[in-house]
Amino acid sequence: MVIDTFLERLDYRDPVRPDLATLRGLHRAWRLRVPYENLDIHLGRPVLLATDALVDKFARRGRGGLCYEMNGALALLLRAAGFPVTIVEAAVLRAVRGDRQWGNHIALLVEVEGEHWLADTGIGDAFVEPLRLREGTHRQGRRTYRLERLDAGTWRTHHDPQGTVASYDFRTEPRELAEFADRAGHKPPDSPFARVLVAQHHRNDHELALRARTVTRTGPNGADRRTLSTRDEFAATLTEFRIPLDDIGSGQLTALWEKTRHQHEAWLAIEARAART
Repeated sequence: MVIDTFLERLDYRDPVRPDLATLRGLHRAWRLRVPYENLDIHLGRPVLLATDALVDKFARRGRGGLCYEMNGALALLLRAAGFPVTIVEAAVLRAVRGDRQWGNHIALLVEVEGEHWLADTGIGDAFVEPLRLREGTHRQGRRTYRLERLDAGTWRTHHDPQGTVASYDFRTEPRELAEFADRAGHKPPDSPFARVLVAQHHRNDHELALRARTVTRTGPNGADRRTLSTRDEFAATLTEFRIPLDDIGSGQLTALWEKTRHQHEAWLAIEARAART
């Protein structure tokens, strides 16, 4: 069964029922075991949202993916576990342009015992457990999130101030995952997803982030950043992010490492210009 394959990937051993404990447990397990990553774009592989493709990539091959893939696969798992799940369209605030573009993100609304919960593993440093869909502040560990109702069918999720995004809006109108297939599968060359290799992964007490050749580890005592200098360090870092090297392939791993050199140099140039202004 599909659910058994997913549960094995997540190393989830608790009873599976359509209740709040299971929803929290599956969401947490996903955040701990499945990385957010865009390697397939840089490998030249298609990003597909069909059910078979998601099951193969996430449950069988042990990979992570982009927001559409991450939340699409999580929706498959939650529905198989008996939860009513609604896929909703979202709009992440883009820091550079300062605007929101509807459809650049999706999230999930999950009904449990007559209440709705916001589930989202498609932000690299997303909340570890789902948020009850009600206005106000929601605290998880050292992080704080806030939900704000904008109108009858629109909400805003304010990320933790230390997070990688400031906020995103979402509409409660049900959508189908297939509606986002073109957007997921086609990234223009100037897209940030196509320009820089990115991976993010939650560990019990810290967040890991990889941007080209820069690794940032953020924990209770702040952030530590280092630069990878060899292909072997790059390979070890992907393993730490739970990205299986056998799915990448040795030759493709070398090609990725070379590609990140140009990306890293471009990033250093941007930082240098910012320091001079």
